[in-house]
Amino acid sequence: MKEAPVLAIVVPCYKEEAVLHETHKRLSQLLDRLATKEEFYKNTSYACGLNLAGNVGHQNALMAGLNAVKERCDAAISIDADLQDDVNVIPEMVERYMEGNDIVYGVRRERKTDTFFKRTTALAFYRLMKTMGAKSVYNHADYRLMSSRAIQQLCRFRERNLYLRGLVPLIGYQTACVYYNRDKRFAGESKYPFKKMLNFAIDGITSFSVKPVRMIFWLGCIFLLIALCVTIWTLRAYFLHDTVPGWSSLMISLWLVGGTILVSLGIVGEYIGKIYIEVKDRPRYNEEELLLR
Repeated sequence: MKEAPVLAIVVPCYKEEAVLHETHKRLSQLLDRLATKEEFYKNTSYACGLNLAGNVGHQNALMAGLNAVKERCDAAISIDADLQDDVNVIPEMVERYMEGNDIVYGVRRERKTDTFFKRTTALAFYRLMKTMGAKSVYNHADYRLMSSRAIQQLCRFRERNLYLRGLVPLIGYQTACVYYNRDKRFAGESKYPFKKMLNFAIDGITSFSVKPVRMIFWLGCIFLLIALCVTIWTLRAYFLHDTVPGWSSLMISLWLVGGTILVSLGIVGEYIGKIYIEVKDRPRYNEEELLLR
């Protein structure tokens, strides 16, 4: 069991004036209760701000906040300002951390507050990510606790197109989950309309998998196989004089050239995919501990 940690809460905000005061109030009340229970810190002036020079997006803003506090705390919790994530499970997150978990995911129990369309697309997205080989925690967004050493490892990922829900599981440290019911937005409007959600999903898939490129290669192989069958069928029709002039050469060349182009694109894509992974410069491994005799 660890000693009571120095805890930071990172709240990325963009045009959240309608809800920010209530967010500060609820989080402050929660920290007051934790301070009384665990004797974390006697000063109740919890809030401080990090003002970025411009709107760099949710994921980059969240990363900036985590990077700013990693040397000042033992663990940090990231949570959105809209008060949809239940702040009352933060004490349970801290308990899981004190039991030895470096990362504690906040996971929604259900999606009753979402529309049918959003529930369906979210389920399809998580399944697609799993199919593409990307690690992710189902029904988890960006509500999580991370130890300072986990944040330091996260900062080693130097890529620009951030998808933290996929990066955090790559750290590899011991993890746990806490479950909660998500509320409706307290005030203000969602900063993730459908267009942004779609772009976010595309970034998530393309940031963690080169399988879409590999699929082009296999699609080309299928086309070449079909071209072989079409060639046999076309030649048979030609020798039986069951065609019109020019049809046989057109059919054969169309399928063969199309299949060859797709296979060629797939081969080139494989090399580009390797370059893409190298350019990301992700750490090859993270050390849990060094055991010496």
